[in-house]
Amino acid sequence: MTKDNQAQVSANPFDALTGIVAEVVQVNAERNDRESRFPRENLDALAAAGWTGVLNDRKYGGLGLDYQAFAEAAYRIGQADASTGLIFVMHVGAAQTINLFGDEDQKQRWLKPNGKSLLGTYSTSERASGGHWWYNFSEAGRDNDDYLINAEKSFTTSAGQADFYILQTRSPGAKDQTDISFFIVDGTAPGITAGPWDALGVRGNHSGPIRYAGVKVPRRDRLGAEGQGKEIIYDGVSPVYLIGLAAVWEGLARGALETATAHAKRHTHQDLQKSLADYQAIRQQLGEAKVLVESLGPWRRELAAGLDALWSQGRPQSELLIGLTEFKVHAAEVANKVAGIALTVTGGYGYARGPLERYFRDARAAIAMGPSNIIAREWIGKTVVGLPLELFYEGGE
Repeated sequence: MTKDNQAQVSANPFDALTGIVAEVVQVNAERNDRESRFPRENLDALAAAGWTGVLNDRKYGGLGLDYQAFAEAAYRIGQADASTGLIFVMHVGAAQTINLFGDEDQKQRWLKPNGKSLLGTYSTSERASGGHWWYNFSEAGRDNDDYLINAEKSFTTSAGQADFYILQTRSPGAKDQTDISFFIVDGTAPGITAGPWDALGVRGNHSGPIRYAGVKVPRRDRLGAEGQGKEIIYDGVSPVYLIGLAAVWEGLARGALETATAHAKRHTHQDLQKSLADYQAIRQQLGEAKVLVESLGPWRRELAAGLDALWSQGRPQSELLIGLTEFKVHAAEVANKVAGIALTVTGGYGYARGPLERYFRDARAAIAMGPSNIIAREWIGKTVVGLPLELFYEGGE
C-alpha cells in the first residue's frame, strides 16, 4: 500500500470496509461457496484498504488500530461471508503473533507490504491430538543453525494459499510436551503439500490438511525463543483468535437474521393478503433470534477493550482466556440457533440453495472449531469449581 493510499484509507477505514463487504465480499459469497473457491478477490480488496494490517503499526504499512476495530471488522465481514471472515481472522492472528513475539527483521519482512501484502495463517492442529490443537506430537529437527520441519497438520485455514504459516511444533530434542517452538514458514518453501478441502460449510476458506516434509526454516524465522511456544499459545495465538472467531459467528447470526427478516417482510401469501411478518408466530421466532444476536455485541466490545488495555500495559493477554472462551461458546451457539430460526421462518425459500442455507451450513463449523464447544465448556466448568485446565498435564501444570 502506497503512502497516498494509506492516508486515504486510514482517514476513515470503516467507510472503505463497508464498501468492500457490500460490493466485493457479498457479491462473491455464493459463487465461492458453490465452487469451494478461495476468496482471493475479497482478500485483495481488504489488503488494498489496509484491513489485513489492522493491528500492524503504521511503520509496517498497517492501520495501527486496536482489537476493538479488528473484532468489529471480523463481525462485519462475517455478516456477508464466514469463509472470508475466518481467513481474515487467521491472517490478522498470524500477523499479531509476529507483532507480539517477532523481532524487527521479521516484522520488516513478513508484515510490511514491500510491494505486496502477504497472507498469513496459523498451522497448529494435528490429527493425533484432535481438537486439542495446542498439543503437538511433531518435533522440529536441526539443520546446523537452522531447522527442519516434518509435520502433518490436520486443519490449516488458507492451506496452499497462504504466503506464510505460523507453525507450532515441539522444539528439537523436546524434554516434554510443553517444550514448544513457533516458526514462520515461507509458503513457497519446498516440501509443503496442501490437501483438498471439501466440507459441509465454510467451503471457501480451504482449511484442509497440510504436510511439511523436510521443510527448511532459517534460524531468523524462529518466532520467539526455543521453548517459548507455550507462552505464545496463551498470550499470542489464543486471544486474537478467540475474539476474532467469535466476532465472525456474531456476524453470521446478524446476517441470517437480517436476511430472514427481509424475506418475511416482502413475501406475501396472496390468498390471505398477509406477509409472513403479519403472523404472530413468525414475529415471535424473529424476536427470539433478535434477543440472542443482541446479547453478543456488548460482550465483544467489552472483551476487545480488555485486550486493548492488556496490550497497552504489556500484560499477558491470557488474563482474559476464559472470558474469551465463554464468548466463543455463546457466539457459536447463537449462530446455530439463529441460522436454524432463519430456515424455519422462511420455509422452502430458506432451504433452497442460497444465503440462508449457506449460513446454516457455515454455522456448524462454529461448534467444532477449536476449542470445540464441548472442550471449551469443560475448561469453563473446571474454572468455575477451581480445578486446573490440564491442557498439557493430567492434574495441571
